Amino acid sequence: SILIKGGKDATEAFDAIHSSAARVLADKYCIGKVLNVPVEETVEQEEKGEETGKPHRVDSSVSVSGMVGGGNNNNNGVNGGSAPTGGVPTSGTDPNELMTANEAVLGNPEPEGEKLTVVVVGLGMVGLRFIEKLIEYDTEKKYRVVVFGEEKHLAYNRGKVKHTFPFHLFQLYSPITYTHTPVGLTQYFTHRSLPTMLMTDSTWYTTSNLTLHLNDPITSISTSTRTVTSSLGITVPYDRLVLATGSSPFVPPLKGGSLPGVYVYRTIEDLELIIERAKGRKTAVVVGGGLLGLEAAKACHDLGLRTTILERAPWLMRRQMDEQGGKMLATEIGKLGLTAYVNTVTQEVVGGPERGVEGVRIQEEGGEVKQVEADMVVLSCGIIPRDDVAKQAGIKVGPRGGIMVDDHLVTSDENVMAIGECVLHGGMVYGLVAPGYDMADTAAAVLCGMEDKRFTGADMSTKLKLLGVNVASFGDYFADPKDSAMVTFHDPFASIYKCLIFNKDASRLLGGILVGDTNDYGKLLALTKSTKPLTQTPADLLHGSSAKKSTTSSSEDDDLPDDAQICSCNNVTKSTITTAITKKGPTCSITDIKKCTKAGTSCGGCVPVIQDVLTKHLAKTGAKITTTLCEHFAYSRAELFDIIKVTRTTTFSSLLASHGTSPNGGGGEGCEICKPTIASILASLYNEHVLDPPHKTLQDTNDRFLANMQRDGSFSVVPRMAGGVVTPEGLIAIGEIAKRFGLYTKVTGGQRIDMFGARKQDLPEIWSLLVTAGFESGHAYGKSLRTIKSCVGSEWCRYGMRDSVTFAVFLENRYKGLRSPHKLKSAVSGCIRECAEAQGKDFGLIATDKGYNLYVCGNGGSKPKHAVLLAAEIPEETCVKYIDRFLMFYVATADRLMRTARWLEKLPGGIEYLKQVVVEDKLGICDELESRMEHIVATYQDEWKTVVEDPIRRADFVQFVNTPTTEPTIEMVTDKHGQRRPADQPKNSRPRRSRKLISLDSDTTT
Repeated sequence: SILIKGGKDATEAFDAIHSSAARVLADKYCIGKVLNVPVEETVEQEEKGEETGKPHRVDSSVSVSGMVGGGNNNNNGVNGGSAPTGGVPTSGTDPNELMTANEAVLGNPEPEGEKLTVVVVGLGMVGLRFIEKLIEYDTEKKYRVVVFGEEKHLAYNRGKVKHTFPFHLFQLYSPITYTHTPVGLTQYFTHRSLPTMLMTDSTWYTTSNLTLHLNDPITSISTSTRTVTSSLGITVPYDRLVLATGSSPFVPPLKGGSLPGVYVYRTIEDLELIIERAKGRKTAVVVGGGLLGLEAAKACHDLGLRTTILERAPWLMRRQMDEQGGKMLATEIGKLGLTAYVNTVTQEVVGGPERGVEGVRIQEEGGEVKQVEADMVVLSCGIIPRDDVAKQAGIKVGPRGGIMVDDHLVTSDENVMAIGECVLHGGMVYGLVAPGYDMADTAAAVLCGMEDKRFTGADMSTKLKLLGVNVASFGDYFADPKDSAMVTFHDPFASIYKCLIFNKDASRLLGGILVGDTNDYGKLLALTKSTKPLTQTPADLLHGSSAKKSTTSSSEDDDLPDDAQICSCNNVTKSTITTAITKKGPTCSITDIKKCTKAGTSCGGCVPVIQDVLTKHLAKTGAKITTTLCEHFAYSRAELFDIIKVTRTTTFSSLLASHGTSPNGGGGEGCEICKPTIASILASLYNEHVLDPPHKTLQDTNDRFLANMQRDGSFSVVPRMAGGVVTPEGLIAIGEIAKRFGLYTKVTGGQRIDMFGARKQDLPEIWSLLVTAGFESGHAYGKSLRTIKSCVGSEWCRYGMRDSVTFAVFLENRYKGLRSPHKLKSAVSGCIRECAEAQGKDFGLIATDKGYNLYVCGNGGSKPKHAVLLAAEIPEETCVKYIDRFLMFYVATADRLMRTARWLEKLPGGIEYLKQVVVEDKLGICDELESRMEHIVATYQDEWKTVVEDPIRRADFVQFVNTPTTEPTIEMVTDKHGQRRPADQPKNSRPRRSRKLISLDSDTTT
């Protein structure tokens, strides 16, 4: 049993261990079952095993599991050598890791007639999927599962897309031995938290009754005795053995390849080394321009390194892109400041054993030899199947690697199966996720008697975003020209390239390549899998959703047959999804579908198609699909916006009376949904103060107090610092105010200062002092413009192309106070180095030598989204015009609490339609949109100042209405940084919150 808790529970556990009255631990302290026998008996049984020469075996009642992280102790590593005696591991852990189980409790072999033992070698994504499927299919409960994992972690998300390789490509430094992209690994650079990446919670392993060995790889297999032996000397018999050993990164024989600073891109440990090396460094070189290489380049770029990509093939992503697509991809990532060399041979890593990497010597296409500066080199040159342990056991492997299997995934030994990247099937070695999951499903089914289940190959379609560029390839995208015909579309100004491949009579779609616009990927992929003739012309499919003229929502579900594969990662068809919807009924949601079918749970790329299937199927079954705001209004937010605008309604009560579900005053008093929504619309149209008498009671808690309520009932105050600019006098004023009122100060991610701990009754006085010092409300409390960040631009930076600071200050002062369906954030970068992170904002600008590139509809937060290009190299006045139109169009048409990124995803026609509306004035409404923005700008008022100067409004903030006396209500303590903060609440208490509290987001939390 493995101890998993700390603190008081740990004390109790150790008391139990050392107590003469208690020989075993309680279940609540452990992962897995607890061995209910005295320790002496366990040791005696083990000794008998040694005496008789029988192989050691883990008893079926014992689970050996990874220890859940906790505490600050260091990992003590693995105790190698002979098989350990009974006991409990005591190694410490990092709180983000699941650590080594370096001792096991051993017992006698199971008697005949008990469960068959399946040993799984490898606990990666594919190994875990096999275990899940075996548990699902094993309805007779005839198997027990023993798992050996080489890493110290439970299964985590390495990647989300897949690829495949002909076996003959595994040659030294082949230019096309590139593997799948571990998108999951790249996300680690953002959160650096292993628990976030775990495929399933640790409790699942407990409830699944697995015997689990972590940080203990299998070193030998005996097919004659049907046993495996681990690095710790643990020997386990098996009835069936499943090898899921994965692959190793291919490291080319480069001179200097062993210098300090040369890494591969494969595991969490690799990423930690890369992160550590990047500190204080400036440049990086990534060798390999395939999927994995581009993800590695993104990671280096995100670490602040000037990154160069070296690719031997004629273009990037040669295995997924044709030449035109690969060149467009190179152009797009070049805009981000990355450099890519193609048709280039990497000759040598230059440096020394002490100073490490200093550069990489390359030979370009024309024969010219040059050196590229590099403080770090990341190798991404392909994979090699890990078949060593199988080869040593006499199991047949391919001439250039890979464990050979048949369609049942059985190897040359009938009791041994293999799945995942270690497998050679039909001359192919497959990458993770879809092919590996298919293999796992097939192997589990075969073991459970489903002999008709076969693995005959896998779909290699891919959709992902590489360095902000959407790319996809699907079906047979390199079909033989003798049997196919293609249609292409190339728009270099919009950075879009599409290539669709059809059979000769255009009755079937065979495959395709998409760069820039991948909105139709789901539908196109499903059509390649359908056996029915196409009902659309190649031209219609080529232009897809971006060419639809209708303003109603289009659906990727149109024309898809029931056998169309919707989720390729988990092999889920449309009929499986519709069956789940029917079973769940009218209340079915995307979450329900994911739980029931697994669709959308891997890469997530099919979720929009699943949503379309859900909506259409519910409509077909007679379920009422409604977009109404709430029970009080039978309209959507966009419809209510138009109603208020056309009827010139100015109050919530009059709108409720005229358009409520029970007109003439019978519609009730409204609710927490419609009140703040209508209040926002009224503010967007008329820009009256949100605390004016007709509007005051409609507001959320934060808007009601013009500040963000915190967990203790106090408020935070964020003054506006347009463009992140503040004078020394302003900083001094903020410091003095914070010191006077005992406020906790912190710099936010939006380049301004947040002051926490303000009491409600002190807010007007704090605002008064800030206004006197030249500050205004920062609107951190509202669904409105928050900040417009900026880099220092050409005024200071030697790379700056334009004065980003001045432009950011101008824009923030123009749009401050604009109320919108959700918060708005922006940034202006002075060059393509993008220090202000403009491509992660609702609207952002990046300076070039000819003007600005305008990006829209990006956001960070829990569902990050890269912004898309709306217009390129435009002057400042045009930027202002387009932003005016964009913002007012969003305000008029988005749903409540919908960020611009989600709004664009739902907008029929996507970015192309948005360009037609904003740039080309397709709807003829741009004059009106600009006029409404001018009204907002002209009628702006500082909401804090208005309250400060009005005694009646100030009276709303007193603590007691009948006395000026105040009472402290918050217990404060001094934190380890020397600032005052609210005391922690007792664990069993409930947090204080307002009855009307809906959102507490602010600059520091979003």
